[in-house]
Amino acid sequence: MPSNSPLIEPKASSSIGYTLYYGTFVHTPTLEELEICFNTLVGVTSDGEIDYIHKNYKPEEHDYMTAVHRNRNRHFDFIDYSQDPTKFFVPGFIDTHIHASQFPNVGIGLDCPLLDWLNDYTFPLENQFTDSNEKKLQFAKNVYSKVINKTLTSGTTCASYFTTIDPQTTNLFAELLLEHGQRGFVGKVCMDHNDTYHDYEESFEDCVHSMNSIINHLDKLNPSDDTLVKPIITPRFAPVCSRKMLNWLGKLSKTHSLPIQTHISENTKEIELVRDMFPDCEDYATVYDKHNLLSSSTILAHAIHLTKKERKMISKKECSISHCPTSNTFISSGEAPVKQYLYQDKINVSLGTDVSGGFDSSILAVIKHSILVSHHLAMKTGRQGDKLSIIDALYMATQGGAKAIGMPDVLGSFEVGKKFDVQLIDLSSKDSIVDTFEWQLPLEEEANQRKKSKQMQDLLGKWIFSGDDRNCVKVWCNGRLVVNKMHYQRDDRWVMVEKDF
Repeated sequence: MPSNSPLIEPKASSSIGYTLYYGTFVHTPTLEELEICFNTLVGVTSDGEIDYIHKNYKPEEHDYMTAVHRNRNRHFDFIDYSQDPTKFFVPGFIDTHIHASQFPNVGIGLDCPLLDWLNDYTFPLENQFTDSNEKKLQFAKNVYSKVINKTLTSGTTCASYFTTIDPQTTNLFAELLLEHGQRGFVGKVCMDHNDTYHDYEESFEDCVHSMNSIINHLDKLNPSDDTLVKPIITPRFAPVCSRKMLNWLGKLSKTHSLPIQTHISENTKEIELVRDMFPDCEDYATVYDKHNLLSSSTILAHAIHLTKKERKMISKKECSISHCPTSNTFISSGEAPVKQYLYQDKINVSLGTDVSGGFDSSILAVIKHSILVSHHLAMKTGRQGDKLSIIDALYMATQGGAKAIGMPDVLGSFEVGKKFDVQLIDLSSKDSIVDTFEWQLPLEEEANQRKKSKQMQDLLGKWIFSGDDRNCVKVWCNGRLVVNKMHYQRDDRWVMVEKDF
């Protein structure tokens, strides 16, 4: 399935046959629900779509035949991890807020307040992507290739990215996403009013031209029968955008049915700045609403210091929040009351690494820190109800992310009709720092299903709090294997059998 561009061969659109996966599948199909499916068969079509699920399948009870055997007179691959309790499948992570261009600054700028951090570190770096010479393309390719590889090998199968104001390198970034095999939303940063750093801004006219060229380029870039990369409207944040630009971006989103991403209420000084710049608007959220930028396809990053009125508006407009706990801690912005957003305000919340405000490009690390930050908030407020659970955090990283990017029926969980965007977790992988003991494993002979499920939940805790990218050994996007770290491992239990029925 070639791309419309003769120069790009999308890795997540390569030719595959029907594949049947057998093992333990763990997901959070709804908020508060953790489903652990042992001995489960999942069938994936040549289009990368799940069309068959058989939970608790026991071969001996079916004469060692499956519905796939009986109903499909065709070749298929059979991949079996059912005999290894340290291996399990989880949905691919969805990172709903990450700045691809800031990847070189990861870990830099500790204790620098947000607005100073932007001027001292972020804008100078992003400005390097806008040079007029050809070296910028190689510079961009180097940075962008690394961030895509880093996130993909950590289990992120889809991400909503910020790039820079430059259209040429933004188009290059979209091409690299296809080459590496990661789904992505590509957001050219829009900003025509950067009073504190005039060297890094664009004119309104340049923004219009750039956005139109990117939309056209990505439309032609995708495979003819699938959309793997998509533009996303990206006003950086209100303080660096004129009213004219905000209005135009709101209309552009509606005209082309494109999602929106931006920042909101990350820092108290930022909120004061917005109040001074938009005195006719009651609050930060109203600024975006007044310019038609709040909708069910809007992702609002951070949202730490929302007022009750803003929370109500965001919930009513069905926007999603991208919670970025590593960044919020690193830059000392605050602790977002995420549990309240989820359960009281009924706002969809997803997770973002916010590289490079965030110091880790792995959503697994963000899951861990989202829980820990909520515990610190609970200690501060004295409300145990502020604590997030493992289920809450895993939901935000998968199904909550799918809802935020407008793909809740396509990604985020294991259901018939959804795409097979999945990661294989191996707690006994080569160089793993996770230690497991035999009595902690949910072994097949364990008859007590409740005990077996509890053991699996404990393994999830080990993975989330002690694991890292070394435990993510395989990644599939669109049903295609795009990451494989098990080529040379002796303990690789991948079994591929081709049969004809």
